[in-house]
Amino acid sequence: MKTDIVLAGVGGQGILSIAATIGMAALHNDLYIKQAEVHGMSQRGGAVQSHMRISDKEIASDLIPMGAADIILSVEPMESLRYLPFLSNDGWLVTNITPFVNIPDYPEKETILNEIKKRKNHIAIDADSIAAEIGSKRSSNIVMLGAASPFFNIPFESFEEGIRKIFGRKGEDIVNVNLKALSAGREFAEKNR
Repeated sequence: MKTDIVLAGVGGQGILSIAATIGMAALHNDLYIKQAEVHGMSQRGGAVQSHMRISDKEIASDLIPMGAADIILSVEPMESLRYLPFLSNDGWLVTNITPFVNIPDYPEKETILNEIKKRKNHIAIDADSIAAEIGSKRSSNIVMLGAASPFFNIPFESFEEGIRKIFGRKGEDIVNVNLKALSAGREFAEKNR
């Protein structure tokens, strides 16, 4: 069993929280994990990406070869397109459809969505709206993790446990809203895959 994931987005969108939750879920299942350094997190609005590899066997490298990723999990739609060369033919592209317009020549949203729809395996989700509906706009990143969760070889309950460990120090209300966000993302993916 192995799962290779490219995490993508822009600074300030919660990529580190996604990675930490996935890591906790993997450890909860006694899996090996390697993660490449997260690039771009120091600049709000700057491109952020990280490679994450999970396996039941030891992992030699933290870098994912081109065309080998099982999942691209992107919290920003244009960033999802940037990393498409890493996605395997049968891999899943899971992306938020809400753009973070941080450059003057940002492409039209419809142009980006049309490119995303060309992938046979894709989930395009309005994570921002779903997060707002459950009462926490800041949890859109965890909505995204929930939407990607069906494509991991990890039980959903392990992601819930990861949420409890990562957000536990922030209090029960924060844990509960993130658990709702995780479930809402998962429900969307199950209905739209």
